[in-house]
Amino acid sequence: MLTDIRAEITKQVHRPAIWLLLGIAVVQTLTFAYVIPYAGFTGTTEGPVSRGLAAMLPEQFVASAIGGLPLFVGALALIFGVLVAGSEYGWETWKTVLSQRPSRIRAYSAKLITVAAGVFVFVVALLAFAAAASVVVAALENQPMNWPSVVDILTGFGAGWLVTMMWGALGVVLGIVFRGVAMPIGLGLVWMLAVQNLLSSIAAPLLGWVDDMQKGLPGPNAGALVASLIGSGPPGVDPIVGGGQATVVIVAYLLAFSVMGGWLLQRRDIK
Repeated sequence: MLTDIRAEITKQVHRPAIWLLLGIAVVQTLTFAYVIPYAGFTGTTEGPVSRGLAAMLPEQFVASAIGGLPLFVGALALIFGVLVAGSEYGWETWKTVLSQRPSRIRAYSAKLITVAAGVFVFVVALLAFAAAASVVVAALENQPMNWPSVVDILTGFGAGWLVTMMWGALGVVLGIVFRGVAMPIGLGLVWMLAVQNLLSSIAAPLLGWVDDMQKGLPGPNAGALVASLIGSGPPGVDPIVGGGQATVVIVAYLLAFSVMGGWLLQRRDIK
């Protein structure tokens, strides 16, 4: 099993697309959490520390790092999961992989563990770059460098990993269901960035049953989990349910996606 995992991780590490996704996640987070807010602060604000500046200081770096995970960075995690599982169909290498002795479940488990390791790196990188950016802002504005507690950092990391892993596991399932890359990425992004937002912003305020339904969907619960730690504000971050319920729902979806992907790969023919 360790050999399968090492081979899968080596394969993904050498793919430029994976590093591009990580780079986009970091640039996106820094741009919307620090660059644009700081440009607005220096151009329009005078006097004592404002709420905008306070959000960019080291004490709030965890919130800045995980605020985009439920929606924008989550979409990148979904693409990552699709690439890990769906590319084998486009390359027509599933038969080659399975002929090297690993069973389908072992090969699938190696891919799922690779996705888990990949989103681990994603979240750690976002926390590290957000911390560095917050230090720069504090130094430029001569502000104290107060840091959140270790517990707060670990809690933020755990919530961030759980959210991104859920989306990554969904990407794996979509890659297996549609046996490719283009279709699952397109459908996944349409759901996350369009349908999900339309349900929350347009349908839910008008229809009570839609409002109740969205409390059981993965996206709103991902946003609610992050909101329980940082409050509302970023797109997709809204405390529609409590943090405990959101955690249970996300774990349930993660397990369901993981089991579904393995079951489909085991039962369907490799084409």
